[in-house]
Amino acid sequence: MSDTPLTADDREFLRRPLHGFLTAAAGAVPAQPRPVWFEATDDGAIQLFTMPDSPKLRQLRRDPRASIVVAAPVGERERWVSVTGRVTVEPDGARELSARLAARYWDLDDPARAADLAGITAEELVRVVIHPETVRRYRY
Repeated sequence: MSDTPLTADDREFLRRPLHGFLTAAAGAVPAQPRPVWFEATDDGAIQLFTMPDSPKLRQLRRDPRASIVVAAPVGERERWVSVTGRVTVEPDGARELSARLAARYWDLDDPARAADLAGITAEELVRVVIHPETVRRYRY
C-alpha cells in the first residue's frame, strides 16, 4: 500500500470503464458507499456528476469530505486505488463530463443508450470534484 499522489499508472487504471464507490463523510451515521461513474483529471483530481438535489450532494454540502475506491473486476489480479479528500461542487462542466463518461461506459451507437444520455443531459447537473489529500493503492 502506498500513500502518494496519483501516479501515471493510477491514472491509466482509472481511465478504464470501472465503477468507483463514493462515500461521503457522515460523522456518526454509517457510511453508505454508492457506485458512480468518475473521471481522473490530469492534475490528479477525481470528478463525477450528480443532480443538485441528490442525497450524496446534500451530505457533501453538510460535510465536504469524501472518498472513492476503484477496484479491478473479478478475473483480474487484485488491485485498487482509493482517493480521499475535500470536495468542491462546481456548477459548470457536468453535462460535458456526463457525455464523456457515457461514451466510456456505454455504446452510444445503441439508440437506447443514446436516449439515456439525452435524458441525463436534459437534467440539471453539477460536477463534484474530489481534491486528493490521501491516495492509497494496492496491487497484488
